[in-house]
Amino acid sequence: MFSCSILKYSSNLTKFNIPKTIFTSSVYRQQSNQDEVVLETREITKDRTQAIPVETSIRYLKSAAFEKTYEGQPVWVLYRRNHKGLFPPRKTRKTCIRGGQIATGNPCPICRDEYLVLHEHNTDLLKQFISKETGSIIGYNKTGLCQKKHEELVVAIKRAYDRGLLTYDVPFRLYDYSEYSPKSH
Repeated sequence: MFSCSILKYSSNLTKFNIPKTIFTSSVYRQQSNQDEVVLETREITKDRTQAIPVETSIRYLKSAAFEKTYEGQPVWVLYRRNHKGLFPPRKTRKTCIRGGQIATGNPCPICRDEYLVLHEHNTDLLKQFISKETGSIIGYNKTGLCQKKHEELVVAIKRAYDRGLLTYDVPFRLYDYSEYSPKSH
């Protein structure tokens, strides 16, 4: 099915010589009440039937493997859609996963990395899809998400807002109303 080699992550180990054809992901295992971060290299598998817990996804977002993979940027920044012609299509594909398998050669950023789970408690991931200037959800034409994952993203963000896990940051503005009111003599 797939070959697997495991390297233990340590603070003094800074560079890994991993071939570019191998997909890198981090796996978390708990042994004797200590969380151990293991960097696992394996060939790309298209199977997405295994459900990853939200807690694992939250820890993955804080790991060194995530920082190395996405270089401190949101997960959708380094993604580039494949399309024919000069102009990209207005809509992205409906879904990347059909029947538990990745059905396309270039899946969207969420479908590509199995450890990115859209859930209301995974606020670090959800904040990457919210515009810092306006506070609105960034559209799928900019992020490159498939339409199914974008709908899951919208639902997860709205649930996080309803439960108070994400907050609206609206700046308070002070207005001088004397400039707008009619002057009385």
